[in-house]
Amino acid sequence: MAEKWKVFDNLREAKTALGISDRALSVLNALLTFHQDTTLQLGSDLIVFPSNKALTFRANGMSPATLRRHLAALVQAGLVIRRDSPNGKRYARKGEGGSIEQAFGFDLSPLVARAAEFESLAEEARAERKARYLLREEITLLRRDISKTIAVAQEEDLAGPWNDLLARFDALNETPPRSAETAVLEAIAADLRALWADVDNALKSQLKIDDMSATESHSERHYQSSKPNPLLDSEQGLQGRLEETSAPQPEARQPPIRAFSLSLVLQACPDIAMYTKGGQGISTWGELVTAAGVVRGALGISPSAWKDACAVMGDEDAAIVVAAMLQRSEMIVSASGYLRNLTNRAREGKFSVGPMVMALLRVAVSGERKSA
Repeated sequence: MAEKWKVFDNLREAKTALGISDRALSVLNALLTFHQDTTLQLGSDLIVFPSNKALTFRANGMSPATLRRHLAALVQAGLVIRRDSPNGKRYARKGEGGSIEQAFGFDLSPLVARAAEFESLAEEARAERKARYLLREEITLLRRDISKTIAVAQEEDLAGPWNDLLARFDALNETPPRSAETAVLEAIAADLRALWADVDNALKSQLKIDDMSATESHSERHYQSSKPNPLLDSEQGLQGRLEETSAPQPEARQPPIRAFSLSLVLQACPDIAMYTKGGQGISTWGELVTAAGVVRGALGISPSAWKDACAVMGDEDAAIVVAAMLQRSEMIVSASGYLRNLTNRAREGKFSVGPMVMALLRVAVSGERKSA
């Protein structure tokens, strides 16, 4: 037993595997309309016997020669069986009471007998179509992410093999034909995945290298300002009086060396621009720090946590952290606790803002903002 229209839907899905055309299916659709029941059952009368004229009408005016060709294709594919009368015509012989005793035409029983096969082929075809769709989608996303990341790196003048990566990308940027098979799409996707991994590693390496440079520079300055006093205890009083009159003023804190510009930070954390006066955007590090102070209150970060972060990380790095927290605020339960944790890690030398910026930049480039 099988529902004829469900079987027909499965045949439409599996037409490539069965080697039948859309026109042949339209003829089969016409044949099915001549069977009154929606359920087909083996052992019952499954022979339909329409004339060619009636079939032509229900097949949307198909020419007789085309109709005969597609009827033959259905028979060859094993979807119907031709039951010919002695004179080759299609008709039914009725018995007493009007019931059909014998019919000559096209037998639909293969549709019932092979219903499970057709359903399995349809599932395979659907899975194949979905796989092709997902591969095409992945190819599109990989191309977009690669091109945007390389463009950002070149605009920011980041060190790295960006020209070579761009040349590889250009060689892979040809759109596959609509008829491309899964194997072809998978090969293209594999090449783009490998390229994306190299692009991502190039960006990651650059940020990591410059982050380490910034940490080393900070440590060197700290070491130079922490020399022990070589004077004897008896001379300390005199030295103290001399320092009051001749000691140079403390050197202003140097801005940290970082691997990224302000524009790169704003590309990774664009939402903070909405917290400027008049929403006019951010063009200086000072404006970023000011906006971070506003965001600090909006996120519920306590003044003491913000002050501690600025003291340990520096105003600008603390502002970057707050901008990043705003960008992923949906994932943070306690903003004050989160910032204090990062501050403690920074105090121990276990945290820097570079990887955080890099991660958000990758999210921004891929268009999945706030999903990190």
